[in-house]
Amino acid sequence: MADTPVEDMSFEDAIRELETVVGQLERGDVALDASIALYERGAALKARCEKKLSEAEEKVAKITLSADGQATGTAPLDD
Repeated sequence: MADTPVEDMSFEDAIRELETVVGQLERGDVALDASIALYERGAALKARCEKKLSEAEEKVAKITLSADGQATGTAPLDD
């Protein structure tokens, strides 16, 4: 999975790989050069996860509710 471009990853794939990266870095059994590369990959994965969460939050915020609390649809994001 480390060969997949971060920008093409789903939230679930990115978070899974980020957990793996963090685990490897925490164990400390990786050479310095590899640790730097892992850290850079981890930073990109973290940014991807934050972006996907932000997009989801925006969509949720746009859901409109009727008087009885039922979702009636969504408004466009670019209002």
